[in-house]
Amino acid sequence: PSEILPATLTYDTLRFGEFEDFPETSEPVWVLGTQFSALTEKDEILSDITSRLWFTYRKSFLPIGGTGPTSDTGWGCMLRCGQMILGQALVCRHLGRDWRWVRGQRQREEYVSILNAFIDKKDCYYSIHQIAQMGVGEGKSIGQWYGPNTVAQVLKKLAVFDSWSRMAVHVAMDNTVVIEEISEFPPRACCAQCFMMPQSLGVIGGKPNSAHYFIGFVGEELIYLDPHTTQPAVEPSEDGQVPDDSYHCQHPPCRMDICELDPSIAAGFFCKTEDDFDDWCARIRKMSCSRGSLPMFELVDSQPSHLISADVLNLTPGRHFSDSDRLERFFDSEDEEFEILSL
Repeated sequence: PSEILPATLTYDTLRFGEFEDFPETSEPVWVLGTQFSALTEKDEILSDITSRLWFTYRKSFLPIGGTGPTSDTGWGCMLRCGQMILGQALVCRHLGRDWRWVRGQRQREEYVSILNAFIDKKDCYYSIHQIAQMGVGEGKSIGQWYGPNTVAQVLKKLAVFDSWSRMAVHVAMDNTVVIEEISEFPPRACCAQCFMMPQSLGVIGGKPNSAHYFIGFVGEELIYLDPHTTQPAVEPSEDGQVPDDSYHCQHPPCRMDICELDPSIAAGFFCKTEDDFDDWCARIRKMSCSRGSLPMFELVDSQPSHLISADVLNLTPGRHFSDSDRLERFFDSEDEEFEILSL
């Protein structure tokens, strides 16, 4: 039988969580690269946050692997956070950053296709079934808790099969962005900086054995979506439409002090074009020059000699590395679209 880590968190956000209204503050609110005023744009803030895909624990789906778990409660929070950050990349890819979800409104075809990719069924590209089973190749038993590095590696492998989105994943080492490889491929304070970039997809991480999807900050607090809620599995209708109310968080977002964040995180970015990537590089360089702390990333034009060989970067089975040593990129080699996840 699969081994489940005993330290996993099993609280239910909707049943036991206390949701505070958004703070009345003059400090700017940043959500995935967009700045808001909490005093004059509260409705816009909540609309933006509600529009993000919210993937939580689910129950009563078909057994993973045919005989495995029928719920991911207690062990699947990082898998769900991986779904959320990748889902945001797909929303940017197919719908655009400014797209908004409206409850009860007929869904666009692209949105339906994105949501169907995450339905809890074995034949959906990014389902809990696919992520859990692909994780076996990364040394994780079905039902075992993932770190951000493991979920990044698994999403890399699964993205290969998504012919509609045509997004591939490249993994670099030591938080180093090798610009040459992108061109050729067909710390806590830094975490707050991530949300101010227009390319931001957010951050996945949290505390040991308790993962969240962070999408912004206000003052010294991070804004996040919490997957620790168990909801029934959803069945699409015959015409492919998905009952989607439970895939959007419709209560005030959760917040936590940035000092409580565990340093093992994955930060995501999406660039529509090569110009967007150049802009991202310029912003990283500017932050590196203007602050006394260590830079978020090191940018180099070509692969340094101290980095490992390319065959390991392809994440061949049996080769594993620590969470702190990863930089992951999702990108579309044909349309020059990509996402970067730093670990």
